[in-house]
Amino acid sequence: MPEPNSNAAPAGGTLDICLTMDPDKPMVKGIVSIRPPCNLFLQMKKNKYPIKKSDAEWKSQLDPLSFAVLREHGTERPFTGAYDQHFEKGNYHCKGCGEKLYSSNSKFDSGCGWPSFDQSIPGAIEYKKDSSHGMLRTEILCSQCGSHQGHVFNDGPSETGMRYCVNSVSIDFKAKED
Repeated sequence: MPEPNSNAAPAGGTLDICLTMDPDKPMVKGIVSIRPPCNLFLQMKKNKYPIKKSDAEWKSQLDPLSFAVLREHGTERPFTGAYDQHFEKGNYHCKGCGEKLYSSNSKFDSGCGWPSFDQSIPGAIEYKKDSSHGMLRTEILCSQCGSHQGHVFNDGPSETGMRYCVNSVSIDFKAKED
């Protein structure tokens, strides 16, 4: 087995499955890494978020799909989000609390159907082991409000080797002013 800080994939390397949290929609197949980037677990917090709201407060602030993704750890369907093929200059913020999470400079087209970034703004993301659905993944959450953003995988094409796979409904974009 590779060392905890290694990015080497296990035998097989990928699992041919991608799950959606919407029971009324068919499952969509895709490629999902089965080994999380273990060195990120060293950066985990203890779920103490500065921004705390009740479910009723979140529901009044968010549309139903955003609530399902941000607060119930759901997933939007691939290739349906506003930011998958969005490449303007600016920053992407948590839809729950407004925290700046990603810069457009780190965005790339991974072809997976969700916005992809090769890094986050330092300190903006919390990493959590996710063993749901029979897979071992690394969930990414806003460090200020604990809102689910997506997952991070160690199969990115850039120098970081990372692919932050983010739901469009979990972020808002703010353009850079010239």
